[in-house]
Amino acid sequence: MTAGTTFFNYCPSCSSANFEYTNNFKFCCKDCDFVLYHNIAAAVALVFTFEDKILFTVRNVDPDKGKLDLPGGFIDPGETAEEAACRETAEELGLEIAPSDLRYITTSPNHYLYKNVAYRTMDIFYEFRLSSADIAVKAEDEIKELVWLQRGAIDLSRIGFVSVKKVIGEYF
Repeated sequence: MTAGTTFFNYCPSCSSANFEYTNNFKFCCKDCDFVLYHNIAAAVALVFTFEDKILFTVRNVDPDKGKLDLPGGFIDPGETAEEAACRETAEELGLEIAPSDLRYITTSPNHYLYKNVAYRTMDIFYEFRLSSADIAVKAEDEIKELVWLQRGAIDLSRIGFVSVKKVIGEYF
């Protein structure tokens, strides 16, 4: 989906085709005045570290299938960012972690194109230091494999998402 296009062909309220979709986030029907904001979605990403290495996932799904990523995902309604980070870690890696063990790093905006809908996200990054590199994929439908990379030997061009590239490049 390109900027200025919408995933609606008609107003969801009155079925009119007379609408504007401004800046890829504000849908406004000119006939019934229905307004829908396609706001930022919140997501979490975890930087798992062990000694001088960072754990990356290899995406098994689009967007960015085959590219490096970090464990994480969208925050569910009613969930804190820390709760989402722990839930995503359990779902993807089968690892139970506590919110108190997370170290906040930063936030970074991102773009996530899914089924022709352009989601803009605000990714919240945490670090979690592991005591062992022995970790496995639980969500094989989402993650093809896990890859440990030395901090100084990370090829940022192999990373799929802009936010992950930025944070790994600036902080690690």
